[in-house]
Amino acid sequence: MSLNTFGHLFRVTTWGESHGPAIGCTVDGCPPGVTLSEADLQPWLDRRKPGQNKYTTQRKEPDEVRILSGVFEGKTTGTPIQLMIENTDQRSKDYGEIAGAFRPGHADITYHQKYGIRDYRGGGRSSARETASRVAAGGVARAALAALVPGLKITGYMVQMGVKGIDRARFDAVEIEQNPFWVPDAVAAVEWADYLDALRLSHNSVGAVIEVVADGVPAGLGAPLYAKLDSDLAAAMMSINAVKGVEIGEGMASAALTGVENADEIRMGLDGPEFLSNHAGGILGGISTGQPVVCRFAVKPTSSILTPRQTVTQAGQETDLITKGRHDPCVGIRAVPVGEAMMACVLLDHLLLDRGQTGGVRGRIG
Repeated sequence: MSLNTFGHLFRVTTWGESHGPAIGCTVDGCPPGVTLSEADLQPWLDRRKPGQNKYTTQRKEPDEVRILSGVFEGKTTGTPIQLMIENTDQRSKDYGEIAGAFRPGHADITYHQKYGIRDYRGGGRSSARETASRVAAGGVARAALAALVPGLKITGYMVQMGVKGIDRARFDAVEIEQNPFWVPDAVAAVEWADYLDALRLSHNSVGAVIEVVADGVPAGLGAPLYAKLDSDLAAAMMSINAVKGVEIGEGMASAALTGVENADEIRMGLDGPEFLSNHAGGILGGISTGQPVVCRFAVKPTSSILTPRQTVTQAGQETDLITKGRHDPCVGIRAVPVGEAMMACVLLDHLLLDRGQTGGVRGRIG
């Protein structure tokens, strides 16, 4: 099995390769009666598509999504939704030199070791191009969430690029859409531009950390053990190309806290219990608390760079390799809308699971 499907009730299967004729996904389990059109999905794909500025790959793809099934007269039918995005700007000749050699830091070598065959044109399935399909599926999930949980909002942004992080004292959500890095810090956006320019011109790349926050998530989503909301979120984010670490709430930093510091204390408010902090990232015991769900993931530097790197060929010969082609100097930039999409898919999946098990019934407090 190649395991190209994720989700429990809301299930997404992605298909296609970076330099094939098209990529896409099959979305199964979407509730019927949800208003959905290609125009509803396209804005999310436009945020992820390549070639929008000098800080992303210059591959020019319109990423126009087509709905092939599962929608009738503008409403979902409850049957599988087939989405397709044509590839229009492949330059496979750029990858001729790596046909017999493995890019260091890339999945080339592991794909060959596992399957004995690999699509070297842009990396095939291991290319970040696959994430366009996830963003399309996330658009479907967002449409369903908007109908089922009005007011739920998902926002992603970068909090770190290489060694440079944001100053949370300057956090301004309005800034996220105002710069090419999706960074909520106007000062950092300027500094990061100079930083990435220098790296790009020196034929290098850099990693990043993305934070995704979901506000308005109802309490009670998830399960205590094998379908924890946070474990499914972690799996979803870790499945994104180039992601090497995921954390919820305080994450790794919680190891440095004491019990007094880490406990999210509770008081009664006018509408029920209120937490005085959110170190847990909106999830306790695998179940959402009603607070914002906070998830971060780390993306490694793009491995396809113009600086020579030592490697071996398929025949076992040692060589130095320069990877030509059009690549992101910081793949974390375009990972922001992908992280949002995966958050949407997981939240809808768990909302449907909860409706199936509890019918939305909640234990009373007060």
